[in-house]
Amino acid sequence: MKILLVEDEINLCEAIASFLEEEGYRCEKTGNLKLAIEKVYLYEYDCVLIDIGLPDGNGLTLVRDLKKIHPETGIIIISAKNSLDDKITGLDLGADDYLTKPFHFPELNSRIKSLIRRRKFEGKKEIIAGKIRIIPDNRQVYIDNNQIILTRKEYDLLLFFISNQERILTKESIAEHLWGDFADTADSFDFIYSHIKNLRRKLQHYSGIDYFQNIYGTGYSFTLNK
Repeated sequence: MKILLVEDEINLCEAIASFLEEEGYRCEKTGNLKLAIEKVYLYEYDCVLIDIGLPDGNGLTLVRDLKKIHPETGIIIISAKNSLDDKITGLDLGADDYLTKPFHFPELNSRIKSLIRRRKFEGKKEIIAGKIRIIPDNRQVYIDNNQIILTRKEYDLLLFFISNQERILTKESIAEHLWGDFADTADSFDFIYSHIKNLRRKLQHYSGIDYFQNIYGTGYSFTLNK
């Protein structure tokens, strides 16, 4: 899952980003409104964490823009302001949750997990896709009673494909989901082929089904109707 963190307190920003990376998220960060707006126009995120009090503007501006261009993106406001008006305004603009500083990182993690479940998987604690069963909170994947051991990239790929079943996902969109803006510097997409090949092999070994279809010159699609 890919997160954008918009926080101008450098130490706090680094600490949150480090914690989220350890929890298995792909986290990009910025400390100002201008760059945050540029990023959400260029890239898609599963969740954006937004501080209201930014040095070059109000974070609520980003909430407003996000709801226009990526309404499916989850939004959590994190702010030192404990004003009821700010909270109401943010939620009215479309934010999903509001967390007041200081907060415990595990609480933030729980809020993110809950938000992603609501947004992508109708709040379910288990995701069932054909023979595949996923427990997102523990990042566990099963086929029948067999636990499938996946790398972080393979797990993120699986969730990305299951969230976009029957859609053609381009190589560019897959790379951007896994590596964020670092994908722009890639000379080729060979790394995508490698991750998909490994994920495909593991799923097929336990299910007997090849869920992936190569779309020549474009990318891949994931289907359960086989």
